[in-house]
Amino acid sequence: MKRRNLLGYAATGVGSAAALSACNKATTEESRMSPGATPGQPTIRWRMATSWPKSLDIAFGTAELVCQKVSDMTKGRFVITPYEAGEIVPGLEVLDAISAGTAECGHTASYYFVKKNPALAFGTTIPFGLNAQQQNAWLNDGGGLDLIRKLYADFGVVTFPGGSTGAQMGGWFTRSIRSVQDLKGLKMRIPGMGGQVMKRLGVDVQVLAGNEIFGALETKRIDAAEWVGPYEDERLGLNRIAPFYYYPGWWEPGT
Repeated sequence: MKRRNLLGYAATGVGSAAALSACNKATTEESRMSPGATPGQPTIRWRMATSWPKSLDIAFGTAELVCQKVSDMTKGRFVITPYEAGEIVPGLEVLDAISAGTAECGHTASYYFVKKNPALAFGTTIPFGLNAQQQNAWLNDGGGLDLIRKLYADFGVVTFPGGSTGAQMGGWFTRSIRSVQDLKGLKMRIPGMGGQVMKRLGVDVQVLAGNEIFGALETKRIDAAEWVGPYEDERLGLNRIAPFYYYPGWWEPGT
């Protein structure tokens, strides 16, 4: 892949990862100097589109943490404001928004976009794949990030890992699942390659952003949903609607 100046690129995060790289939509505010800042340098303000509701301490909280770290490292000269899913674009349209310049950067999961390129799943997780430590090792020291960036270059985007939820649970179900046969006709929210496996088992697979899951379960649009794990799942209220909780989430060993 040709080396390109980061300026002119948008940025995204994958695998619950955050994003920072350059775009040409910076806002300059010379008058607001932060202590320790170098005079003459512009203040840059970006908007970060995310795939998460603000109620999620882990997912949205990670986006907030990345934004805070960037501000701290630049002494307040580079300010990124994260927005929850739906504020700038719907949660599953973050990549499109960054590619089109609707937002300067984003925090999302690459396996939401496998229809654009199946290989994007490797930026988040694949069934029976790497655990969190192995995924980080592959991305940072095994050449994985270079490969993922080649995929994202097709969309004019630079990506950075920035967060992991680790191994995930199998999800919440409104009815008991005792055999593979019980999966046939089940309407389930599950993204990525895991969703494609479940589809072959007869599941009616649906991909929904986090802020849509509770309503879909409540209105019986879906019968089951996997998200992250007990803490974040309860933040979404999934346990209040679906009484059966299964593990492990073999489709997400190191998201």
